[in-house]
Amino acid sequence: MSGAYDDRDGTIWMDGMMTRWRDAKVHILTHAMHYASSVFEGERAYNGKIFKSRKHSERLHRSAKLIDFEIQWSVDEIEKVKEQVLRASRLKDAYVRAIAWRGAGEDMGVASARNPVHLAIAAWEWGAYYGDAKTKGAKLDISKWKRPSPETIPCEAKAAGLYMICTMSKHAAEAKGCSDAMMFDYRGYVAEATGANIFFVKDGEVHTPKPDCFLNGITRQTVIGMLQEKGIKVHERHIMPEELEGFEQCWLTGTAAEVTPVGQIGDYNFEVGALARDIAADYERLVRE
Repeated sequence: MSGAYDDRDGTIWMDGMMTRWRDAKVHILTHAMHYASSVFEGERAYNGKIFKSRKHSERLHRSAKLIDFEIQWSVDEIEKVKEQVLRASRLKDAYVRAIAWRGAGEDMGVASARNPVHLAIAAWEWGAYYGDAKTKGAKLDISKWKRPSPETIPCEAKAAGLYMICTMSKHAAEAKGCSDAMMFDYRGYVAEATGANIFFVKDGEVHTPKPDCFLNGITRQTVIGMLQEKGIKVHERHIMPEELEGFEQCWLTGTAAEVTPVGQIGDYNFEVGALARDIAADYERLVRE
């Protein structure tokens, strides 16, 4: 399946019904389009099974509550729908997107308590997020935008509005020939990439930013567990920019990114080393078990 995302064959589940792909539309005065009142999940299926599916469905519910709305479908119901959507896609390996949002209703200002909440789930084929970076290492820019303070955003929510500066940062990175951008947080600590968490290696130990103002990714948590099972010490801590020069290896984690080694961040270079390659290979085996 290829082409523009609004012009494809297939079906998308919307509000209880399987809908023809091209007919899966919303009104122009949908509240989420104007005020970003939406939350979503990106998930991957391998060999016909969605990895950590229930954790994603649970987080979707938590995210909705954090931005002040309720999803009427339970976690169990969402799980069944995702299975239905995956079967309808006829794909064994697929990317699955669940999204919940405030729709058009009686309110069209900032407040939208009277507007209905909708849910849609789609699946499509999506290859490596960073192309051939898994072997060569991704090249990252350093974004001018910073992850905001948790006093200004619901940083534990996977909410659409929080990605605005990520889109801007990734566009700027791509204009420089990079795959993505690394972001600092509001205090100046290393935070994450635009859609992935980040890890570093030094002297056989792993260092990763403490997720106190950005999303603690499901893939991030999985990889930390894998490292600990290998007996590798993991430091979750604040990382200063000047420390980048001393790290030997680096990789990104995320549902779309999976585990992708990084070869360069700004002027800092990293080896696509044994640990980065091993963790990427171990993750690939794990998701296909």
